[in-house]
Amino acid sequence: MNNVLVLVRHGQSEWNKLNLFTGWRDPDLTPLGVDEAKRAGDLLKAEGLHFDIAFTSVLTRANHTLELILDKLGQQKLETIRNQALNERDYGELSGLNKDDARKRWGEEQVLIWRRSYDVQPPGGESLKDTAARVLPYYKSRIWPEVKAGRNVIVAAHGNSIRALIMYLEELSAKEILEREVATGVPIIYRLTEVGQVAECRELAHKAA
Repeated sequence: MNNVLVLVRHGQSEWNKLNLFTGWRDPDLTPLGVDEAKRAGDLLKAEGLHFDIAFTSVLTRANHTLELILDKLGQQKLETIRNQALNERDYGELSGLNKDDARKRWGEEQVLIWRRSYDVQPPGGESLKDTAARVLPYYKSRIWPEVKAGRNVIVAAHGNSIRALIMYLEELSAKEILEREVATGVPIIYRLTEVGQVAECRELAHKAA
């Protein structure tokens, strides 16, 4: 299977567990996050997928997730390109704050607007629109050419950088992408046409034990 693009959000991070806004801060995975990444690797292995190149952000949680996946695939030496264009959305002054504390400080409605609007920035931070403005040019210039050349590509990134890619690939509206959940450690497999349109899309959900 060629012309395959796999997107996977990192496994649960230490700050996910603590309900903190993370953004560009750099916590590692929790033990659960490690397990999620390993399961993602198992699922991709069961699909018989072999990758030609990998992309990830410069943040530890995404790097660690990718390493665990590639270890499961026996591709520990795969060429991997790290770039901050794939980093999570920068939450600015919200970074490091407990989400409940943020609601007490700014009010539940304002925090909801920052979290669930497309183009409203938190103080000192990025909106999803801003995140897409750095993710998509990088995708078009670096990632898509690899897929177009017939290579299989895996991208390990973050909830909002992946949302930006999903919005572009699936041609979703700003409202539709805000309603789209991106689960930790769940690979999304796209098979793309020669012009970059989605021919097939599947999520490899973990089966309940």
